[in-house]
Amino acid sequence: MNAFSPLTPHDPGTPAGPSLREGISSAVRFWELRRLVYNIVLTLLVIGWVVFTWPHFFPALSFFTFVIMLKLAAIANLCYCAAYPVDMALQLLSLIPECLRRSRTLLWWAGMIFALVLAYYWIGDEIYPYV
Repeated sequence: MNAFSPLTPHDPGTPAGPSLREGISSAVRFWELRRLVYNIVLTLLVIGWVVFTWPHFFPALSFFTFVIMLKLAAIANLCYCAAYPVDMALQLLSLIPECLRRSRTLLWWAGMIFALVLAYYWIGDEIYPYV
């Protein structure tokens, strides 16, 4: 075996990857910076529905519906946290930092699109017809 072979045993004194603390810190730095964008985009979707269908949603605007919207926003943010376990797995599997960065970005976009589709469906099919 040569020195560049992937089967070369590691020096037992050096860790194989980032420590748990470094991994969590890296994940928090990446995901929490993007949570703001996630919330803004979902908020703009909801505002868009209300603005473009204004006369229809006007009777539904009340304190009670505001509380329901806050609960739905909390659920959306809880779902956003599902990225953390996936990110930790990606960190364990990814040996190349560039690959990890691309994987995280792809995961963020996939989650963002899924959240938009789910919110659009929820508003259009579950809320709009019954207001």
